[in-house]
Amino acid sequence: MKLGYTGFNAGPLAQPQMIADLLKCAEEAGFESAWTGEHVVVIDPQEPPSPVPPEFPFIDTVAALSFAAGVTTKLKLGSGIILLAQRNPVVLAKELASIDVLSGGRLIFGVGVGYIPREFEAIGVAYEERGARVDEHIEVIRTLWTQDKPAFDGQFTQFDRIQQKPLPVQKPHPPIVIGGMSPVAYERAIRQGDGWYGYGQNEDAVAASIEGLKDAARQAGRASRFDELEISVTPRGPVDRDRLRRFEDLGVHRLNLVPSLAGDGSLLDRARRFVEGTAVALV
Repeated sequence: MKLGYTGFNAGPLAQPQMIADLLKCAEEAGFESAWTGEHVVVIDPQEPPSPVPPEFPFIDTVAALSFAAGVTTKLKLGSGIILLAQRNPVVLAKELASIDVLSGGRLIFGVGVGYIPREFEAIGVAYEERGARVDEHIEVIRTLWTQDKPAFDGQFTQFDRIQQKPLPVQKPHPPIVIGGMSPVAYERAIRQGDGWYGYGQNEDAVAASIEGLKDAARQAGRASRFDELEISVTPRGPVDRDRLRRFEDLGVHRLNLVPSLAGDGSLLDRARRFVEGTAVALV
């Protein structure tokens, strides 16, 4: 089982020295990857379905992954997840390819749709278009990452007679991980993804999601596609070795863990104890 450290760009630990210290600690402890979270804006005052208060900080995903590339050497660096409908895909393709180059081929491109209408209003993107935009934006980015003479003629993006260099180090491109726990997300993972990511799930929910992915593969007439997906989960609640084995038995390949800050001492000390203790217990 691979272990990821999740949300290093968000919350009270999202300060430069803490990020650097904790990423180095996770790397030395044997974690496989580190993942961001994303809300470009949050709702003020907080109201459902927004998950965080307005004061909760999120360092931009691209900036955070770039910073992480500079302070680590082995950790894979995942966007968990980029709200892709809210991004310009041509600009994002350039930014993410640059991160893959600067990190020596360590980027994992995690994408999702988003679920908070007022966030889309602030950015000027129609909430009803978000699914169509994500589907198309993935193909725009894949085109720019893989074609010798990239050209695209879509609903939201059109280009030809351009080049965008450098290309990513990873071939054919960095892995694309689709986030979401809906039938549409399962179908998108089968059709466009190299992996799938579920956030805040217990074992029963993971089992249901895996069945949803398998069903989407069968519905598409591509049952074997499920076996090609890397399954990542941020579980709800703490994880011990027995629980890790239960997730492993379900077919999960990676657990992305949010640090617990319980206990005495400074925030950094508590987070380091979580990372080091998790490594001793699970790696």
